[in-house]
Amino acid sequence: MNKKIAVLGSGSWGTTLSILAARNGCETLLWGHNQQHMAALAQDRENKHYLPGLIFPDNLSVTSDLADVAKFCRLMLVSVPSHAFKDTLLKLKAHVSQDIQIAWATKGFDPDDGSLLHEVVAAIFSPQTPAALLSGPSFAKEVAAELPTAITIASSQPDFAGLLADILHSERFRTYTNSDLIGVEVGGAVKNVMAIAAGIADGLGFGANTRAALITRGLNEMIRLGVKLGGKQETFMGLAGLGDLILTCTDNQSRNRRFGLALGQGKDPTAATQEIGQEIEGISAAKETYLLAKKYGIDMPITEQTYKVLYEGLAPLAAVQNLLAREQKAES
Repeated sequence: MNKKIAVLGSGSWGTTLSILAARNGCETLLWGHNQQHMAALAQDRENKHYLPGLIFPDNLSVTSDLADVAKFCRLMLVSVPSHAFKDTLLKLKAHVSQDIQIAWATKGFDPDDGSLLHEVVAAIFSPQTPAALLSGPSFAKEVAAELPTAITIASSQPDFAGLLADILHSERFRTYTNSDLIGVEVGGAVKNVMAIAAGIADGLGFGANTRAALITRGLNEMIRLGVKLGGKQETFMGLAGLGDLILTCTDNQSRNRRFGLALGQGKDPTAATQEIGQEIEGISAAKETYLLAKKYGIDMPITEQTYKVLYEGLAPLAAVQNLLAREQKAES
């Protein structure tokens, strides 16, 4: 292929995406901010913390220096937590030229003001900077194990989406392109809030009926917010909407779901976070989604009750009772 890509973020998903690109014949550079961690990756040729036993391909190299990244290529795939997204791009900007191409696998809003991440990219670089988002139902360990997976690559620039699809698409990793960047961004952020809610319900001992209702009504909330922000309704019925929502709400590989389970079982949020030991994007997404709903006057009751559990100390059972006590109305 004679193509190059730099992946920023050496967690489970960033490492997986770098391995995937390298397996597909792309010269790949994986960057992480922790020098000690990256030195260990370079020595071990695997990420023993997140993906033990998965040996790096020969065409995958690692660094902790953003200057190395800037020299390596102009195509960047960012896979850091949403709270670190803006800061990572600001640090990157000091090293790169304006012809950079930015893709990201980060799901969430900017915690400073609730901005969508494509707005952060445009503000730091340029509105003309090629920008794309990878999203959809995909657990890192399953992709790394080459289990069949399908994702969406969203961009308003079809050529850039096609370039990323060429780099990542394989026999076991199917890439679809989508022009609705806003819809895919909203889906990827809000699904984490719903996964916490689903986990809470299961942790309280509620059954499949409850989970199905929560996923369905949660999808409704996602659509209302997404369409208001400029997304297309049909996007939310695809991989980055319904697909990712089902995955994160129903499988315990989801950190957000496991966090909700712990809350439903009576555990303290801080203790639950420490026990999981990885970033739980739904915690910040709950606050940012709730504030956006208030700003635009959108009815998002599941989001509101999840926010109150996380930020106002509302008991999980009381949150469920608040939802059930809502006034009866037509479904649509």
